[in-house]
Amino acid sequence: MALDWDDLKIALAIARNGTLSAAARALGSTQPTVSRRLDALEQRLGAQLFEREACGLRLTALGDALLAGLAQMETGALAVERQIAARDTGLHGEIVVTSLDWLGDEVLAPMLARFGAQHPGLTIELINDGKVYNLARREADLAFRFGPFTQENLIERRVGEVQYALYASDAYLARYGQPSEGDGLRGHQLVLLDRAAGDVPHEAWLSAIAPHANIALHANGLRAHLAATRSGATMAVLPCLLGEREPTLRRIPLGPPQPPRSVRVGYHPDLRDTPRIRALLDFVVEGFEVMAGELVVG
Repeated sequence: MALDWDDLKIALAIARNGTLSAAARALGSTQPTVSRRLDALEQRLGAQLFEREACGLRLTALGDALLAGLAQMETGALAVERQIAARDTGLHGEIVVTSLDWLGDEVLAPMLARFGAQHPGLTIELINDGKVYNLARREADLAFRFGPFTQENLIERRVGEVQYALYASDAYLARYGQPSEGDGLRGHQLVLLDRAAGDVPHEAWLSAIAPHANIALHANGLRAHLAATRSGATMAVLPCLLGEREPTLRRIPLGPPQPPRSVRVGYHPDLRDTPRIRALLDFVVEGFEVMAGELVVG
């Protein structure tokens, strides 16, 4: 009896995620499709792999016995897929990139668009998502983010730096006056990240120079910080790559300059020598260098 790996992959996703809907999300499919394919697989096997329960699906004894073998099959299949993806095809093929929030939208998207325009044989897909994509499973080829990667067996490379500074609008300065370090920014208004963000270097820097400022807003997205600052209601620490583009915002020179944050890329070692990956990474590094030079000149 021949079994299709795509169907076995369905069973593995259900075992890992516990419900049909969660497995469908992990596979980029739909719940009815996953359910239908599981039923078809169990019919071909002539045995149940899962017990249907009110709270989800539970592996039967047979399903549990097969789980380790399915995981090994997945490891082998993914290794083959990476080797195929890494074949020397020059500047042709697909590159899936994942990043976060403003870094992907405001910085990487223009770079990737320029690179794609120069190399029409490439298909580049950018996904901005808080989800941590599994690069070993080829959920993405390249992941750009701040800070270290937690996945094992990845190559990490620093591609650039992002400098932050405190910004205020002309309207804010007209209303509240120029901030001064001497009083710890007493009487001034700030927007910070939400408390769930944890320790963020540029906000620790801000807390040290503005212990008496009023926190008017906590918001978890940098665009909210930019909008609040642009409105004249608050000041905020923003990436200089964004703050310097805003004609109504002014950089506020307070305290010692904070250290820049490094932007890092992670990718699987199988893609190390792939021409399209190497070319794109070199292009991104050059793009960060150009932006840094423009900020110095500006």
